[in-house]
Amino acid sequence: MDLRTRFTEELKASMRAGDAARTSTLRMIISKMKEAEIAARPGPLPDDAALVGMLRGMAKSRRESVELYTQGNRPELAAKEEAEIAVIEAFLPQQMDDAAMAAAVAAAVAEAGATCIKDMGKVMAALKGKHAASLDMAKAGPMVKAALGG
Repeated sequence: MDLRTRFTEELKASMRAGDAARTSTLRMIISKMKEAEIAARPGPLPDDAALVGMLRGMAKSRRESVELYTQGNRPELAAKEEAEIAVIEAFLPQQMDDAAMAAAVAAAVAEAGATCIKDMGKVMAALKGKHAASLDMAKAGPMVKAALGG
């Protein structure tokens, strides 16, 4: 089942269950997805990979908000944002652990034939091509840099 269908089905289920917080978050996700679809016109609709990227951006934004709300002594707002993060992350693919990420980086370095820090772009492109959905590129960058002796 593609993400668009999952969003719609989950929204219907949360509305039937009377879960107002989950329903609100799902409506926000669908709204953001429709904005992306409108922006992509007249071309094709964003694929699942683009929607996963959109979800990651939404989760990152909420994590930053949680940090600010915590600093501002607003725990009720931070809790609301954390609940939204939980709903958003339910649609994201499982992330690689550190050992799997290190193995993927080593394989990408070997595949790209990288020998120095100048080849980092090639390695990152190889990682993104193979593991874009399950790899946190922000964590992969320093690992690639270390693997290349940078």
